[in-house]
Amino acid sequence: MPTRHDIRNVAIVAHVDHGKTTIVDAMLKQAGAFAAHQQLDDRMMDSNDLEREKGITILAKNTAVKYHPKDGGAPITINIIDTPGHADFGGEVERGLSMVDAVVLLVDASEGPLPQTRFVLRKALQQRKPVILCINKTDRPDSRIDEVVNETYDLFLDLDADEDQIEFPIVYACGRDGVASLTKPADGTVPQDSDNLEPFFSTILEHVPAPSYEEDAPLQAHVTNLDADNFLGRIALLRVEQGELRKGQTVAWIKRDGTISNVRITELMMTEALTRKPAEVAGPGDICAVAGIPDIMIGETLADPENPVALPLITVDQPAISMTIGTNTSPLVGRGGTGKGADAKSAVKDRKVTARQVKDRLDRELVGNVSLRVLETERPDAWEVQGRGELALAILVEQMRREGFELTIGKPQVVTKEVDGKIHEPVERLTVDVPEEHMGAVTQLMGTRKGRMDNMSNHGSGWVRMEFVVPSRGLIGFRTEFLTETRGTGIAHSIHEGHEPWFGPLQTRNNGSLVADRAGSVTAFAMTNLQERGVLFTDPGTEVYEGMIVGENSRSDDMDVNITKEKKLTNMRSSSADSFEAIVPPRKLSLEQSLEFCRDDECVEVTPEAVRIRKVVLDQKATARSPTSASPS
Repeated sequence: MPTRHDIRNVAIVAHVDHGKTTIVDAMLKQAGAFAAHQQLDDRMMDSNDLEREKGITILAKNTAVKYHPKDGGAPITINIIDTPGHADFGGEVERGLSMVDAVVLLVDASEGPLPQTRFVLRKALQQRKPVILCINKTDRPDSRIDEVVNETYDLFLDLDADEDQIEFPIVYACGRDGVASLTKPADGTVPQDSDNLEPFFSTILEHVPAPSYEEDAPLQAHVTNLDADNFLGRIALLRVEQGELRKGQTVAWIKRDGTISNVRITELMMTEALTRKPAEVAGPGDICAVAGIPDIMIGETLADPENPVALPLITVDQPAISMTIGTNTSPLVGRGGTGKGADAKSAVKDRKVTARQVKDRLDRELVGNVSLRVLETERPDAWEVQGRGELALAILVEQMRREGFELTIGKPQVVTKEVDGKIHEPVERLTVDVPEEHMGAVTQLMGTRKGRMDNMSNHGSGWVRMEFVVPSRGLIGFRTEFLTETRGTGIAHSIHEGHEPWFGPLQTRNNGSLVADRAGSVTAFAMTNLQERGVLFTDPGTEVYEGMIVGENSRSDDMDVNITKEKKLTNMRSSSADSFEAIVPPRKLSLEQSLEFCRDDECVEVTPEAVRIRKVVLDQKATARSPTSASPS
């Protein structure tokens, strides 16, 4: 079969924070994608605000560099897909792999292969993609290059890789300095025999197969991602498998349900560095963007109108976690961050609080997010949203919150399935790195969450790595407790491992809640009296309502409290005569921590300015608050 030698398509896959986006930055700079005077940011591919704040890649993105071989040959276009390293965004990884012919597996020279390394590598091996191993961050003082290479070989064997897949080339790199070498450097040093990424580029050209195609084959192009433009409308990102795609051409659009309609390509664009530029034609192996098809979806095919042949649909793993997303039903709905309507009218002009707006936004998310499901519930203003993990759902809620939505979010639950008449629940493989002195605390923590230890290794550096298989619902609320137990030193990562029979009841949160029993503003006087009862979440002056959770009780049952109580003044003394007791600073919970904190009879109210935890039933007379009624299932 003929091949195109002027193009290579490769995905960079790795665990979270092993340096994918940093090494792509260095590749762009060294390939001359930017002028010398251009001001460049770090992690240029993380263009989303949330990605920059959290320091992780959420969306798979493609870029292209023009590489000029040192022998003076014709320039070669290298299309690079930067994929997320978190298993919660596995749908993005699976889509990214469908666009490329090989993968670069990036592994940290100190941490070695971690759960998400296993996840992304397993996906690549299943699709029979060749692998290039890149040992990154060789300059870390605690790097252990030989051991990490051996651990990676063990991982390949563990994932049943065949002989061809195990014979992979190895590149040693320091992505931050933009240096790569084929010779192993000493631990803790930057490669000395090179001062650029030239060995990395040449390895990609040598080991990534050039796209092959059939002569005179009819057009086939696979839609792998979607984008939007204010002028062009919906943009479909696709890879041309066979034939040619031209601007202004009429093509057959084969939808997911098998129906076919003819559409015209109004705009064709190709990626150069970080921008899309107009193009006239895209050939086999090209990754391009087209406009002019308003309702096109991921996984569909553009084909020859006279001989339409569909490509296989993209399949992703089933969702493991679900939560209910509905309209805000609290007394403070639409009243801004302070709760005072008159003060906040200008700030809440663009507030989105209706069920129709929430449903439209969830439907829009389904267009570009193949790993999400939205199901109807008994209530017309709430929907069950299913995703791969807690983080993926929390990111969706955070994006909606920033767009002006007010929402009520239910406690995350696991998505079960029935196998041979028995209920099975999703389980995760959790890898934990902790200092030796915290080993007992972590083992005890996992014991209460029905986790079983599979493996334990000690590298002799004072740190222990433990692997557990634990039910997914046991990890809801785990991270906050884990960081407390390990004094913030522990590192934990988990990955979906399949389904196992129901593990039985789990008690994950032992403490009850402090619940406001009336509406009003929080006073310092009331907080001083209540702080010995537990940990408070609110500042003085915060507006509260009946049923809102204002703190965590030190006991296991819920307690109704009056946090708006004011100090009574008499003519016998002045208000400032008493000695003031210091108020303990309240614990501020993020959106993810609030979702973890929830029990079954609690939910989270999310507005653009505030995140509040509340009871599902606000009226304290309508619900008997007792240890039994509030205990989690």
